[in-house]
Amino acid sequence: MTDQREIALVDLLDRLLAGGVVLAGDITLRIADVDLVRVDLKALISSVGDSVPSPWERVTP
Repeated sequence: MTDQREIALVDLLDRLLAGGVVLAGDITLRIADVDLVRVDLKALISSVGDSVPSPWERVTP
C-alpha cells in the first residue's frame, strides 16, 4: 500500500532550505568540436538565521 501525500511548493522549499541545497553544473558552448565557452556552476543555497554563523567576519566601525 502506497501512502500518497500532497506537499505544497512552499513546504518543499522550506524543507530544502532548512537543510541546504547544493547545485552543480557545467555548460560548454562548442562549435565544430572546438570549445568556445565553458561555465562551471557551484552554488550552496541555505536559510540564514541568528543561529547560523556567518562565513564572513563582521567589521565593527
